[in-house]
Amino acid sequence: MTVVVLIATAQGLRGHLTRWMIEVAAGVFVGNPSARVRDRLWTLLAHRVGDGQAIMIEPADNEQHWTVRTAGRDRGEPIDYDGLILFARPRR
Repeated sequence: MTVVVLIATAQGLRGHLTRWMIEVAAGVFVGNPSARVRDRLWTLLAHRVGDGQAIMIEPADNEQHWTVRTAGRDRGEPIDYDGLILFARPRR
């Protein structure tokens, strides 16, 4: 299963995602696309996110069985800490 969260992005981007996934809440998409479709969706999201933020949680062969990709404004960066994905948030 793949989860995508869009924050403050263009409506057209949300519309494009509904071709492949279900929007369960405003800006939250859930689906089970193939790895190829997931990679192409991420390429599109990363290039068109603008001033917003995109987060993709997808299956992975690790301890947590998932990994995360982020693009857009800086709210934290995923860091692999001994096999666990943690988010490092910048100090203000």
